[in-house]
Amino acid sequence: MNTPHALLRWRRWLTLSLLGLCCASTTGLAQAPHRLRIVGGLAGLNQYTRHEEPFWAQELQRLSSGRYSAEIAPQDRAGIRGQEMLALLQQGVLPLGTVILNLAASTAPELGAPDLAGLNPDIAALRKTVGAFRPYLETLLRQRYGIKLLAIYTYPAQVAFCNQAFAGLRGLAGRRVRTSSATQSDFFQALGARATPTAFAEIVYNLRAGSIDCAITGTMSGYTIGLHELTTHVHGMAVNWGLSMFVAHGATWEALPDDLRALLQRELPLLEERIWAESERETGAGLDCNTGSAACGSGRPGRMSLVGTSADDERLRRELFAGTVLPRFILRCGAACAEIWNRTIGPSSGFEARAR
Repeated sequence: MNTPHALLRWRRWLTLSLLGLCCASTTGLAQAPHRLRIVGGLAGLNQYTRHEEPFWAQELQRLSSGRYSAEIAPQDRAGIRGQEMLALLQQGVLPLGTVILNLAASTAPELGAPDLAGLNPDIAALRKTVGAFRPYLETLLRQRYGIKLLAIYTYPAQVAFCNQAFAGLRGLAGRRVRTSSATQSDFFQALGARATPTAFAEIVYNLRAGSIDCAITGTMSGYTIGLHELTTHVHGMAVNWGLSMFVAHGATWEALPDDLRALLQRELPLLEERIWAESERETGAGLDCNTGSAACGSGRPGRMSLVGTSADDERLRRELFAGTVLPRFILRCGAACAEIWNRTIGPSSGFEARAR
């Protein structure tokens, strides 16, 4: 939490949320006997604004014919650090919420496995990886954390924006590159770049101040914050994506009415698929808008140069992943993670993990 006042405020809000699971609402949408409280993804990004928020704030009540409603807040405006979400859900302090896997991996490293930097260069590869890992993830969350997995979401591709020309991945060696996770830092350190962990909200400031030369962020989120005006070149290869999962505290989930659980188990997979489709569309749209393509549907078009993914980039991606990213992940995660990798993601990706 950011401050003691924020902690107190959110504890009060969350206490009311737990009461709201079993008590009729007396304010707001009074006709709904159950009013859920949700902590969603990141404010300002389309996963939240176009999908999570409308589903919980509007669609749930419509789908349930007024029996159920919800209110939702994005985690980064709720005074909750993404790294805390898993623990708060495990403890039941949060009843339902969205957990960003690479942030949760700071305390539960195996959760970072399906979104390691360099593993999934396109969304087809990402779908294959998630499909291979999902059964294990569902079991892990239930057995170790007492949490119910309800959906897996993805943000658009995370790519490199730079303020000077480069011809491919090798051209980023020696540059100061904004990263947002340990696995991104592993990838760019292996490349010979200087990985500089930086919060999303600080990207623009650090580029203007000259503290970083490049930033890894989403294709459209980079456009939204104006990177097309601060940088000149953008690479087309996905470094990684930004997977998140929507989960429920196990006891809270079991306490929900049967018809509400059935509704959520029917509708959340549809929400999941809409978010994936949006992220695939937005990956391309972000590149279009940053480079000034006529296909950019809204906003002021940029004039960035698109650096295409070359055969050398693809070879280098595989070398960096096999030689550095995967071994460092196994080192952080532990020997058991090598065995888990080799029976889940390993066969589908073609990369074998070796315990040290």
